[in-house]
Amino acid sequence: MSSISIIGLGWLGEPLAWHLLEKGHLVKGSTTSPDKLSGLQSKGIETALLKFNPHPEGIGFRSLFETDVLFVNIPPRSKSVPEGFYAEQIKFVKELAVQSKVKKIIFVSSTSVYPDWNQKVDESFPLTFENTGSQGILRAEQILQSEKSYDLTIIRFGGLLGVDRIPGRYFSGKSNVTGDSPVNYIHQVDAVRLSSWIIEKNLWNETFNGVAPMHPLRKDVYEKNSQELGFAPPISYAEDGEAMWKEISSDKILDTGFQFQMPDSLDFWYRP
Repeated sequence: MSSISIIGLGWLGEPLAWHLLEKGHLVKGSTTSPDKLSGLQSKGIETALLKFNPHPEGIGFRSLFETDVLFVNIPPRSKSVPEGFYAEQIKFVKELAVQSKVKKIIFVSSTSVYPDWNQKVDESFPLTFENTGSQGILRAEQILQSEKSYDLTIIRFGGLLGVDRIPGRYFSGKSNVTGDSPVNYIHQVDAVRLSSWIIEKNLWNETFNGVAPMHPLRKDVYEKNSQELGFAPPISYAEDGEAMWKEISSDKILDTGFQFQMPDSLDFWYRP
């Protein structure tokens, strides 16, 4: 049994907390919302108020860093924040972790770090600030990698979907939608299971892609969503070959013995 702190009890972090609690771990976490704080606490999750702005602000958050495993789940904000803001947030996370002598960190990253070069890519792809699809996220990864006092594993998740996140709904009724590129999605259930798997199997000092192993075309996913859930499909699609794409390999996590419950995005379940 480990003590695990989840920085960011949101769409992914909260179900992960429940999953880990069911497995017998000691779990606590943070939220940026005072309204959500009382709800999480009433459900039985020890929760602190914490926001990185980019320096840490909150109440009672120091205890979060007294833990065996720190799960860092802070999505980058919109483009309205200054350049480098996300990297500064992660720098302060690292400083708190080092001060509290945290020994193991999981960092939730994104497959957006890979460029759209019309090819299949895996974790060995040689990323640089010149070729990356997201300089901010790559810089955040490197900030955490620069410290050697803890074990670090990075999960580069693809599109986090399922439950109330329905890809076809985002493009319902829209025109000139890209339809011929492969999707790189993962269902919430498998994102939670994969995160837990890394902790259980002690898969430290690694980088893993978190993406379902099958990659149907965007058009096929959107059309199936509209048929099954009763909303309009896109009005029109862009010409084939217009958009650049990438296909993210999940072979590395599969090689550890992990099995996806939903390996095909066409079979994701939703609860609209």
